[in-house]
Amino acid sequence: MRIAIVNDLKLATRALCDVIATFDDCEVAWVAEDGVAGVERCAADVPDLVLMDIVMPNMDGVEATRRIMQATPCPILVVTATVEGNLSKVYEALGAGALDAVDGPRYGAGGVLENTEPLARKVRTIRRLQGPSAAPTCRERAPVAAPAAEAGTDRQHLLAIGASTGGPDAIGTLLGGLPETFEAPIVVVQHLDRQFVPGFIEWLGNETGRRVEAIVPGREPEPGVVLVAETNDHLVMGPGGRFRYRVEPSDTPYRPSVDVFFDSLAESARWRGVGVVLTGMGRDGATGLLHLREHGWQTFAQDEATSVVYGMPKAAKEAGGAQKVLPIQALGAAIGDAWVRAAAGTRGNGKGTS
Repeated sequence: MRIAIVNDLKLATRALCDVIATFDDCEVAWVAEDGVAGVERCAADVPDLVLMDIVMPNMDGVEATRRIMQATPCPILVVTATVEGNLSKVYEALGAGALDAVDGPRYGAGGVLENTEPLARKVRTIRRLQGPSAAPTCRERAPVAAPAAEAGTDRQHLLAIGASTGGPDAIGTLLGGLPETFEAPIVVVQHLDRQFVPGFIEWLGNETGRRVEAIVPGREPEPGVVLVAETNDHLVMGPGGRFRYRVEPSDTPYRPSVDVFFDSLAESARWRGVGVVLTGMGRDGATGLLHLREHGWQTFAQDEATSVVYGMPKAAKEAGGAQKVLPIQALGAAIGDAWVRAAAGTRGNGKGTS
């Protein structure tokens, strides 16, 4: 794995190089001293991963991330002295397409390198995400009978959204394109460390004008409210129609996992509706979306042209889970139409076209 470093501080760069050296299969591809040089170096030699600082002269990490993702897209991990102290800029970088953010390693007393594990853990996770896709091939599938509704309850409908790299902007665009009359509960699973969730919720509410709140255990979906998974554990829909979190599966690199949440929805007797997979690295959501489709849900994925990273939507399409693949600007209206059909009881047979 070839890792590039964009950082204006020589001591910080040295610390990053020392952490990279601890991996047998990683090497430093190149080093750039600011965002301008980082964009230029990336255009000439695209690495497997960029470790991007936020505060730099000439061009900061936010703009450098944006330009790299537009011209020569590759995984970018924000590494800064303090994520908490640069939260607004870190969040901007995530919106521009950075995968994640982490406090960087530093030299302590006696020149001992400290705080190395957070960065090492992120690098290991990204390396796993870059592994071969295990997505099943697209094929015709017989419809699976949906679970019978719970006694004394009516079938209820919701919109379930899964996203990763570039997801915040895509989610905002999708929600902004929904009809004003769209009143179904909306649930968002975005790959995001829990420390960034409050900022994401505030931003999404301001961006869309909708009521956006974090999901606490025991809460039920609420019509017209956008609910966001708030922990690094997996969100699931419990048997009684209430949310809960669980640690397992513990070995998945995606936390929270879109697949885990979609699978729990498919197995729920209470909920039906629309599932959608948006831009993101990896293939999380592909099998879960297929599971939803097999259980009578309407299913969508974002197209390649409008995705920051066409990993998750591509995997969902290839697995046969997405009935329709559309530009992000068209998804809101299409999902609104699907919701009207679902609410009217005209649920599809799960075959559709991709």
